[in-house]
Amino acid sequence: MSSIFITGSAQGIGHETARVLIEAGHRVVTHARDEGRATALRASLPGAAAVLVGDLASLEGTRALAVAAVGAGPFDTVIHNAGVGGGASRRVVTADGLSQIFQVNVVAPYLLTALLPRPARLVYLTSGLESQGRLDFDDLTFAERAWDGMQAYSDSKLMDVVLAFAVARMWPDTVVSAVDPGWVRTRLGGPNATDELPDGAATQVWLASSDEPEALATGRYLKHRVPLKAHPAAYDRGVQERLLAVLAEVTGEVVTTS
Repeated sequence: MSSIFITGSAQGIGHETARVLIEAGHRVVTHARDEGRATALRASLPGAAAVLVGDLASLEGTRALAVAAVGAGPFDTVIHNAGVGGGASRRVVTADGLSQIFQVNVVAPYLLTALLPRPARLVYLTSGLESQGRLDFDDLTFAERAWDGMQAYSDSKLMDVVLAFAVARMWPDTVVSAVDPGWVRTRLGGPNATDELPDGAATQVWLASSDEPEALATGRYLKHRVPLKAHPAAYDRGVQERLLAVLAEVTGEVVTTS
């Protein structure tokens, strides 16, 4: 039995991942953004070991979630599943002065990575749209550029792969993966999505629980358990270091090799 923490597990892919792992006998700690969602999550997944509450659109909320997760751990696997889409027609700014997409999709998993004890396995959810991402280090949060929600989302998903590959390089004893779950029929994916919910969760379940050699290979980008080539920028150590430096400045926390 493994101990697993899954962010953004109140619904959709994260919820399905948690459900399957719980049914397989694993100890799963789930996460919801607020108390209302947490109440519904407790009812829908009564087998969860705990439901943690924390708003990832806030540095304070993410830090509070990290404290709660440390108390609920330790974890063999952490799955950074939480994310927001790019459908907004305007740039939503958080209390920390960042675009919501950048804060939830990139800053939050970085900060949790920095604050939580190092697990044996780490999974960062990305999207196939990472291939269309662009890293404008002069304006990662679209503070100056004209707002383009889908571009901001694609950029954030590329940054998730860059983060995953950077952590894989820095933490060779941790199996680190970036996963494109596919275009899944959820509230985020929409009714026209081509993939079913179980398929969207299957790779994360496998990475979190399997001892097959293929599940224990680190530093890869996968879709439906198949390794793929990510955006070339994700493999660039200079890009990795630059993103880590930006996120360290934003959060005041450093992901270290020690």
